[in-house]
Amino acid sequence: MRAIAILLLMCLSFNNQAQNAYNQFFGENSMRVDFVFAGNATSEKVYLHQIKKEPFWGGPKNNLMDNLNYGEYKFELTDTKTGNVIYSKGFCTLFEEWQTTDEAKIVDKSFFQTITFPYPKNNILLKLYSRSWEGVFNKIFEVEINPDNYFIQPETKNYAFEKILDNGEPATKVDLVFLAEGYTAGEMEKFKNDAQRMADYIFSQSPFKEYKKQFNVWIVKCPSEESGTDIPGKAIYKKTVLNSNFYTFDSDRYLTTTDVLSIRDAASVVPYDEICILVNSDKYGGGGIYNHYAISTVGHYLSDKVLIHEFGHSFAGLGDEYYTSSTSYNDFFNLNIEPWQPNLTTLVNFELKWKDKMGKETPVPTPREKEYVNSIGVFEGGGYVSKGMYSPFQDCRMKSNEAEGFCPICQDAIIKMILFKTN
Repeated sequence: MRAIAILLLMCLSFNNQAQNAYNQFFGENSMRVDFVFAGNATSEKVYLHQIKKEPFWGGPKNNLMDNLNYGEYKFELTDTKTGNVIYSKGFCTLFEEWQTTDEAKIVDKSFFQTITFPYPKNNILLKLYSRSWEGVFNKIFEVEINPDNYFIQPETKNYAFEKILDNGEPATKVDLVFLAEGYTAGEMEKFKNDAQRMADYIFSQSPFKEYKKQFNVWIVKCPSEESGTDIPGKAIYKKTVLNSNFYTFDSDRYLTTTDVLSIRDAASVVPYDEICILVNSDKYGGGGIYNHYAISTVGHYLSDKVLIHEFGHSFAGLGDEYYTSSTSYNDFFNLNIEPWQPNLTTLVNFELKWKDKMGKETPVPTPREKEYVNSIGVFEGGGYVSKGMYSPFQDCRMKSNEAEGFCPICQDAIIKMILFKTN
C-alpha cells in the first residue's frame, strides 16, 4: 500500500509540473497554422498561408510532447524566451499520399495542410519536419511567430453545434467532433441522427466501449447548398460546405476533401481533438489521415464499419492491413526499414512492435492457417503489398469489413492513444 501511495504522489507531482508548464507557456485558445504543401513525386516545398486564433484548446494540457514517433511529418514549438521545446506533434497529409501516385511523376501540385496547438504566450519558433524514405526526420520549414501579431485572424464561423456525449472537461477527454457534409439546412435532424448512430456504433466496439467515459462527442451543423457529394467518375457535382469528393487519386471509393481550411473553420466552434466528417450519401467509401480527419458516408450498409476503420487511421495512426485490393500507390512503404505504424512490421526491428505479445510457440512468420486464426502472429501481407510487410492478425477491422473488430494489437494502440490524449 505504501508503494502505491508513493506512486500516486509521484503521478500527482508530475501532473502538477505538467500543468504548471502549460500555464507558463500557453493560454486557453488554439493557434492554427495553415500551410500549402507543394511539389511532385521527388520534391516538396512548404509555404505559410495564414495563422488563425481559434477560441478553444481541446487537447491535453499535460502531454504536450509527442513521444509516439508516428506520422510522416512532425512539428516542434520552441519558446524563444527560454529556448525550451514546449510542444510537438506528428501528423500525416494527403499530399504525401499523392506523392506516391503516377500523377505525381508528371505533374506538380499543391495541397492545403493545417496544424493546431495551444495558443502560446510568448514568441515561438515553429519547425516542421518531414520523414525521409529512410525514416529520418529532416527539417523542411521554420518560422518565428509572435502571438500578438495583429494579422493573426480571430474570426470564427457561426455554425450551430450540440454536445451529444458529455463526460467532462476537454483537457482530460478525447473530444470527438462530427461535421455535417452534404446536408442542407433542412436535413440537420437527419445529420444529428446519423451522428448519434455512428457514435453509438463506435462505442459498441472494443476498446472504445470500455473507454467511452474518456470521450466527449460534439456535432457541428454546417449546412450545404445541396445534398450529397461529388462523384467525378459519374459527372456528379454538388455544392457542399466542405467540398468532398470520391475518386481521390482516381479510386472510386476513396472519399476525401482537400478543403481543410473549411474543415478547421467548422470544427473550431467547439473544443476538439479528433474530426470525423459525415457525408450525406449512400455510396460506399471513406478516408482517414493521421491527426487530420476521418471521413465516411452514412447511407451504405457498411458505413459504420468504414468510419471506424478510417478513425483507426486518423486517431491511432493504424496502417491498412489489406494487401489484395488495388490501390493507386507506388512503393508506399520502404520495406528495408521498420514502419512507424504500430500494427505493421517489416521484421527489421520487430522488437519495437508486438513481439512480446506473441505466444512462444507461434512461428515467425506465421502461416495464414486455421491453427493460428485467433492468434497474435506475424502474417505476411499488409500495407498494400503481399510480400515483405506483416500484420499481427489474420483478420482485423484494419484489414476487412468481415472482421469481428479490431485485433488485440490495434486495440492496444488505440488504448495507448486514448490514455495519451486524456493525460
